[in-house]
Amino acid sequence: MITEVKIPSAGESVTEAAIGSWLVEDGSIVEKDQEIAEVETDKATLPLMASESGIIHIIAQTGIKIQIGDVACTIDTDAKSAAVPKKSIKKEKSVSVPSVAAATSEEHMQQPVSAPPKSVADTPPEEQTADKKEDTSVKVTPLARTIMEQNDLDIDAIVTGLRKITKQEVEQVLNSKPDNKPESEIKTDEVKADGLKRTPMSPLRRKLGKRLVSVKNETAMLTTFNEVDMSSIMELRKKFQAKFHEKYEQKLGLMSFFILASTKALMQFPRVNSYIEGDDIVTPEYVDIAIAVQTDKGLMVPVIRNTASMDIARIEKSINVMAEKARSSKLTIDEMSGGTFTITNGGVFGSMLSTPILNPPQSAILGMHNIVDRPVAVNGRVEIRPVMYLALTYDHRLIDGRESVSFLVKIKELIEHPVYMLLDRVDPEKTLLGI
Repeated sequence: MITEVKIPSAGESVTEAAIGSWLVEDGSIVEKDQEIAEVETDKATLPLMASESGIIHIIAQTGIKIQIGDVACTIDTDAKSAAVPKKSIKKEKSVSVPSVAAATSEEHMQQPVSAPPKSVADTPPEEQTADKKEDTSVKVTPLARTIMEQNDLDIDAIVTGLRKITKQEVEQVLNSKPDNKPESEIKTDEVKADGLKRTPMSPLRRKLGKRLVSVKNETAMLTTFNEVDMSSIMELRKKFQAKFHEKYEQKLGLMSFFILASTKALMQFPRVNSYIEGDDIVTPEYVDIAIAVQTDKGLMVPVIRNTASMDIARIEKSINVMAEKARSSKLTIDEMSGGTFTITNGGVFGSMLSTPILNPPQSAILGMHNIVDRPVAVNGRVEIRPVMYLALTYDHRLIDGRESVSFLVKIKELIEHPVYMLLDRVDPEKTLLGI
């Protein structure tokens, strides 16, 4: 029976998609619920699963736009039973070739030439056992061999049943040998002519381009800058990095501090946490912060929900989970939807300064940059401090200059004095004195 595998729905607003890559070859055997392809939409990359077991016939080509619900491939469920014995016979032949050749030679000496040679199935069990023991490509301990013989298992059965090869193992091998890919693995969607290489733009990249142009034309974007002394954060991380890692089994990064500082600042300046909807200003009573993650497929922006209820450890864990999902194309649409504020870190690539672009419908985005030792004036003296430039891009239709500057100054104060994030006060000494 032929079973059709169709492009799955990725949301009401998504009408088309493209196959990012096929994870199986045309004509190969697939198992039910096996991941067979990556489907790229303008919002996310989704896995395509095999609905039945059988032999796959690929219809949709990589990089070509298709509609949601179109047939991506078919699976012949009846062909699997015919293909499996053939595959197993091939394995048996490869194991017992020396014995078959020997048996055939002896048979030609004792029987007429017209007699057909023995097949693997006709070989006596004792000869087949001897053949298996002569296979020296895999070393077997005496105890393991005894157990195998008691349970009538050969080396092929053990190796085949040991584990299954997943997508991760295949990608690891391919990434370790980037220059040794056979010609059959070269993408057919790349066309070279007159020295030019053309590659179809993925739906995600096309959608991202449209959104960037749209936000540039439909908002009044303005960027304000400030610098922040990172000495306190750097010393804090150096002092407690080992203990933090020992307790939470993850490193203490920089992004978690900026997320917590931004959360505190957004609660103090709710207009920066708002967005425009028609003629209304919508102000959420929660803070959901999106973090920009650069991947091979483009910029992904997963959302960390309700950061106001989190501490540094929970924020750090959420960052690691979302970043790993983004890089492995496992993010769902829900995990990238919403968000009231965005943080992007160009500093990991060496950026000194930039003007980040808004992530609609949000009204502000914070840009982090690299940390450089710079001379600064401290109490009338010049000292060398690790300094980061910060950039806040905001929609001037909604946020005034006073609010944007005050918001960025608040983040600066919280980063330079991390204890303020815990006390929720500007000055802990005044808190102590009750003034």
